[in-house]
Amino acid sequence: MDKQKEKENTGKINQELHNQGSKDKTMTKTHGEILKEQIIEGCETYDRSKSSILLSSFTAGLEIGFSFLMLCSLFSFLEGKVAEETIFKLIAFVYPIGFILVVLGKSILFTEQTSLLALPVLNNRRSVLSLFQIWGIVILGNLAGGMLIGLTVSWLGSGLNLFPAEVVAKIGEHFVNYDILTIFLSAIMAGWLMGLLSWLVTSSKETTAEILIIYVITAVMGFTGLHHSIIGHIEIFAGMLVSDKINFLVYLKTLATALAGNAVGATVFVALLKYRAFVFNIKF
Repeated sequence: MDKQKEKENTGKINQELHNQGSKDKTMTKTHGEILKEQIIEGCETYDRSKSSILLSSFTAGLEIGFSFLMLCSLFSFLEGKVAEETIFKLIAFVYPIGFILVVLGKSILFTEQTSLLALPVLNNRRSVLSLFQIWGIVILGNLAGGMLIGLTVSWLGSGLNLFPAEVVAKIGEHFVNYDILTIFLSAIMAGWLMGLLSWLVTSSKETTAEILIIYVITAVMGFTGLHHSIIGHIEIFAGMLVSDKINFLVYLKTLATALAGNAVGATVFVALLKYRAFVFNIKF
């Protein structure tokens, strides 16, 4: 009888655990839980060694280059078949590929991590100086990786007959062909969207949902032509090598403006507003 009771009790406990697990999977995370997870994840990045952060951000710079590869390949494939204006809209379908690789692969991309890294500062867990230091390392790694993949993709484009140098030039020129104020405001919007991407990915519980979130948000950026500093850096760096319209000064000015705009968009419109709105709802 005792053994029978034990079996029954064990069965009840297992059923309760199963029901609790099912409940946890279906429950939506609260704003406070999302904010807490973001702060903890941000702190974990601060606690990593500088060499680890640099290597991860370098990897992100490389991986985001697959978006550039697809942009150039699709542009070349459609050129002459549809209007150039239409091509720049259609590249939105392939634009998210590099972002999916980076975000799901947990590499450190400046725009995706900007708001995340600002939250521990707002929560008084890290200093402003440490924020700028880690931003600097991440940007350095992203740009270095971007330069390498930009050179590689440009060379492979000709070698594999995927696209000519003229296509690389057109894509780079399209990125810089705006006044500084427009680029800055455009970059703020892009940074805002990338900060929301980070927030929404944290709120998600399934990989499929994460992929959909990344795809939709980055496709919006691709379709509207918003200035994302890291993939944009690859576009203008590669373009500078083959276009007379992009010199080193234009490259630096555009890159600096896009980086600043992305930082403002993610920090102010996501990190600061989300933190102020939901900080009362978190407990550590």
